Amino acid sequence: MSAGLREVAARAGVSVRTVSNVVSGFALVAPETRARVQRAIDELQYRPNAAARHLRGGRSGLVALAIPEIASPYFGELAGLLVREAEQHGWMLLVQQTDGDPDQERRLLEGVRGQVIDGLILSPWALSPEDLRRGPGGVPLVLLGEQDADGLLDHVAVDSVAAAYEATTHLIGIGRRRIAAIGLQPHLENGTAARRLDGYRQALHAAGLEPDPALEVPVQRLHRADGAAGLRSLLDADASFDAVFCFSDQLALGAMQAAQQHGLRIPADLAVVGFDDVEDGLYATPSLTTVSPDKAAIAREALTCLADRTPDKPPRRIVAAHRLVIRDSAP
Repeated sequence: MSAGLREVAARAGVSVRTVSNVVSGFALVAPETRARVQRAIDELQYRPNAAARHLRGGRSGLVALAIPEIASPYFGELAGLLVREAEQHGWMLLVQQTDGDPDQERRLLEGVRGQVIDGLILSPWALSPEDLRRGPGGVPLVLLGEQDADGLLDHVAVDSVAAAYEATTHLIGIGRRRIAAIGLQPHLENGTAARRLDGYRQALHAAGLEPDPALEVPVQRLHRADGAAGLRSLLDADASFDAVFCFSDQLALGAMQAAQQHGLRIPADLAVVGFDDVEDGLYATPSLTTVSPDKAAIAREALTCLADRTPDKPPRRIVAAHRLVIRDSAP
């Protein structure tokens, strides 16, 4: 059997209450006493009963994360960061995939009521602000991505308009004038593609270039296959373009492969910029220029919002930083 509080207390020469205070993070414990107790905990390999501790505090120690696609490199990297950040708060993270389906997202919100979790982090693709305003019935909720709840819930996002503007402005700055955009998603409610399209168009207007609807390519998903199909559709239409801004790195990687299969040289014939800064882009040939959201900050701020949430605190809208990472596909 593993050691208990009494064994730790005996080894450290303190009371059981003192050991409990150290385990619970109670501040008013003398540093030398805390160190002695911690040494005894380490020597005896004591593991606190987390379930009992959380029940006494009215908390479960569990936080749920609902994302559209677990297999997505962006969401996979973000989920890993959220897991590590949750550990810093003493939480375990439960991950649920929604597939961006409105019924699944709605059931998830409704199903959280009465469940033993301390909070929900949701990246909605399909629910409207009106749906989201209903919330998960008393459980703290933080939204990720572009869709919000009219300012009534905590929300952590990247400024997609500004980021897309910077990406497109970079392409213009390296001499490209016929810039395509792959990634429009009019079938989704989340607004991400709409905002990136807005930033792309604003950059063209600022440079005196007229957006061409023939160069704005819709996709069903933000996957490599969709990016490849989008690039091929431009080629099949005999469109004239010398650069492409893709609304995700997966789209960009697919577009680059299709372009190279067609005999286009990157970046000589076609400059390519993506969005997300996933690891695959760094090791692509050529390496991918991309918008890099501060994913660590997104994870940190989302968990902080949950940890700090009280009924009297106004909702927060936090905009995480981003930067353009220049690589070989659009130097």
